[in-house]
Amino acid sequence: MAQGTRPNAADNLDDDDYPAYTMGRAAELIGTTPAFLRALGEAGLITPLRSGGGHRRYSRHQLRIAARARELVDQGTPIEAACRIILLEDQLKDALRINEELRRGQSGPDDRSGGV
Repeated sequence: MAQGTRPNAADNLDDDDYPAYTMGRAAELIGTTPAFLRALGEAGLITPLRSGGGHRRYSRHQLRIAARARELVDQGTPIEAACRIILLEDQLKDALRINEELRRGQSGPDDRSGGV
């Protein structure tokens, strides 16, 4: 069989969104409990993929979000507020990125609106 005709599981190793971690392993990696991860899911901060058997599976991207939530909770922030803070941080990051793209687009070498 020619290489590239069958999906290779190793191809997912670099995929930040690939749900590679079970709930237990995810909790262990970020130093929390499965209950904390479930609470983040109930709050709508992260939505883990479900395996065929119904088990939650987490991606590296989701684990970074969960780790940020844990930092905030460890500092005394209620979990609902921590989730809201993270969502707002994400929105701000997106808005700043869009603003930067617009700025570059207006002042770039292809700007033909100047002086005419």
